[in-house]
Amino acid sequence: MKRLDAANDNDAGKQIARTRQIWKPRIGRDLTDEDARQIAENVTGFFAVLAEWSHAERRAANDNKAPSKSHDCETRHDR
Repeated sequence: MKRLDAANDNDAGKQIARTRQIWKPRIGRDLTDEDARQIAENVTGFFAVLAEWSHAERRAANDNKAPSKSHDCETRHDR
């Protein structure tokens, strides 16, 4: 894991504290900072996977659309 610089340490501490606050009642026990860090990392990873899947589905849906009609055909001359 990459090291956070000093400017981000306070934000990381706040995120860990907030994660502990949210998850403690759901888990039913005290959480360590490491527990909270892992939970935050897993939740972030989960939503990243969902976003990836959604993007892939949209891309596949766009790829499966009927091709547009080409205008490269012969010119028709009405007589």
